[in-house]
Amino acid sequence: MTKGKDLEEGAKIEIIFVGRSNVGKSSFIRDITGQKKVRVGKRPGVTLIPHHIRYSDMLITDMPGFGFMSGVHEQKQSIVKDTIVEYIEDNFKRIKMAVMIVDGATFLDIVERWEGRNEIPIDIELFDFLREMDIDTVVAVNKIDKINPDELDDTLDGIADCLGMMPPWRQWLDTIAPITVKKGDTRSVRGLIRKKLHDLKRDDLFKYVPKST
Repeated sequence: MTKGKDLEEGAKIEIIFVGRSNVGKSSFIRDITGQKKVRVGKRPGVTLIPHHIRYSDMLITDMPGFGFMSGVHEQKQSIVKDTIVEYIEDNFKRIKMAVMIVDGATFLDIVERWEGRNEIPIDIELFDFLREMDIDTVVAVNKIDKINPDELDDTLDGIADCLGMMPPWRQWLDTIAPITVKKGDTRSVRGLIRKKLHDLKRDDLFKYVPKST
């Protein structure tokens, strides 16, 4: 995965991956693309600027992780958030899809803590911002293996509700995609990415996002 303007030159389609630090974002991109050399951070906050994979005229972009970052000053965390917003604003015409990865096992607890301080969680702010920019956004709910199976539907309903989507979550299968990256179960998101490429009449790019690896 590479940073810099050279890979951006001439790109017509971009899919960005966003999410909190340490939700498995870089690992997820590695799984989706089959790229074994994608850099994966060993601690939260390692990725501080956008990194790209280029396929034909399509960019796969790993955006900086936001939220708590071990060893990263609070002011720098704010700069990272601004960097994400500015990048999306500067490139929204090229960005055809955003995949926001959340930790399904902790998302509702994080939202409750933020709301307890009368603040809006960054995840929700970013989701709303992406929708306002008219960017198709998929919420990839990772680590569902850590959720009690009897509580999974309730948890996903809660996540949908927090993001302004009326439960039950199953009516939003084009937006909410449960996954478990560590077990290689990312089929739901793969399918949605491929559907978007098909809608863009770019089936030629399917080979870069295979159904399974």
